[in-house]
Amino acid sequence: MKKNVTVLLLLVLAAGCRSLDGDATPPPPPMDPSRKVSQQVCTRILKDDGFNLLCRTETDAEYNARIAEEERQARERREAAERAERERLEAERAAALAAAEAARQAQLAEQERLAAEQRRREAEAAAAAAAERERQEKLAAEARARELAEQEAREAAARECRRLAQEAEDGRALLTNFVDNYGKIDENKGIAGQITAFLAKPRKAKPCAPA
Repeated sequence: MKKNVTVLLLLVLAAGCRSLDGDATPPPPPMDPSRKVSQQVCTRILKDDGFNLLCRTETDAEYNARIAEEERQARERREAAERAERERLEAERAAALAAAEAARQAQLAEQERLAAEQRRREAEAAAAAAAERERQEKLAAEARARELAEQEAREAAARECRRLAQEAEDGRALLTNFVDNYGKIDENKGIAGQITAFLAKPRKAKPCAPA
């Protein structure tokens, strides 16, 4: 084990120092006996605590402890850096997964919107087709009703025309029968002659239209 060497820092700094012109440096002032003495390893970074500095060498145990502590701190820094890197990668992976899920949800929402729009258009088209069918059916029903009404009117007119024609024929038959059966009677000869003249005139009756 190395021996502790206690040397005053001021004496170490002053020992052997000479000016450029070769003159000897004056000796440093003595330590202030009222201040405490701070023993420090002068080969390491010194701590300015305002005390009288007393340099000493580093023991093997201190050296080994310092190396072990530096290795521990280095290991902790390395582990912390690795942990931070893992956390960063995990955060990036989580962010990527979240972005992918958001994109998937957005795609599903867009697909649902398009499907809903398609269903709406199909419903509108079906409603329009149903309305058009209803309109066409209504027009066809109205046309059939008009045709039926017109047919019934034609048939009624034809029936009325035939009825009137039949009445005319029946009336002429009655007149003819009157002339034939009662026209020879003296008091009927005058009217019978008029009836015969009437029956002899050409008829102008219009033919009945077919039903």
